[in-house]
Amino acid sequence: MAEKPHTGRKAVLEPILWSSLFYTAGLVLVFVYLYPRIKDYIESNQIPTPEVSILPILGYFFGMVIVLGIIFFLVPVAKLKYILRVLFGVMYAWGIFIILTLVMPPPAVVAIGAVLGLIWLFWPFIWLQNVLLLLALVSIGAVFGAVVTPWTLVWVLAALSIYDILAVRLGYMMWMAKKLSETDTLPAFILPKRLHDWGLNLRGTSFKKLFEEEAAERDFSLLGGGDLGFPLIFVASVFFAYDFFSALIVAVASLVGLIFAFLLQIYLLKGKPLPALPPISLVTFAGFLIVYFTR
Repeated sequence: MAEKPHTGRKAVLEPILWSSLFYTAGLVLVFVYLYPRIKDYIESNQIPTPEVSILPILGYFFGMVIVLGIIFFLVPVAKLKYILRVLFGVMYAWGIFIILTLVMPPPAVVAIGAVLGLIWLFWPFIWLQNVLLLLALVSIGAVFGAVVTPWTLVWVLAALSIYDILAVRLGYMMWMAKKLSETDTLPAFILPKRLHDWGLNLRGTSFKKLFEEEAAERDFSLLGGGDLGFPLIFVASVFFAYDFFSALIVAVASLVGLIFAFLLQIYLLKGKPLPALPPISLVTFAGFLIVYFTR
């Protein structure tokens, strides 16, 4: 998460408002649209849902982190950018597919997903990046929430929070973000301070200046995709394991945790990079404990 302190209160609070809006939209999609349909689909087709343990999740995540780090260190970015663009385009198309396949014929869904993925591939505007990333994270949350138990996710979030702290403190997180930005593929929400900047192209020089300027001079905030994605998975998991009201409590707690992370960065760290996942996870876990001990 990267932030720039502005003199106006509105400018300071805009990243909180935008991130809260995106996360709330994701929660609404999970609660109202995806969860009931996925649950009905699983039950009507009598599909067994295997439980995934913590070790494969952590092994996959940290394996990807290590592999990407080695690749970015050894291989010039110019040779990777096209491959990564295609991979991200496929991921965004997949998110559209998961969301629409429950209500539309597969051929139409594939066509819509492919078109939106191609649009992002050639015209990666900031607003489009944020919307497609949110839809992909909602889809991931709904799918993995059905197969991962809440307590497994508690330990996953704890491990990832420790990694988040170390990655930010050691500079690894910003190094990776800078490398990814050079390929025009950044798995993060980009929150401009000015409304007209939402139309900036990720391939433009204006965006790349985000990583060249000091934190206090940047006109954008960054919120990692995982900072919203993992809480969405947790909420969906509680939804499947318990009920709507229990998941709603955890959802509110995770939203409070998100706002708390921004406030820590703005007022305590004065705009310096903050590992956002630890405060988000801490408050989310507190909400889950309320559910666990009162149900």
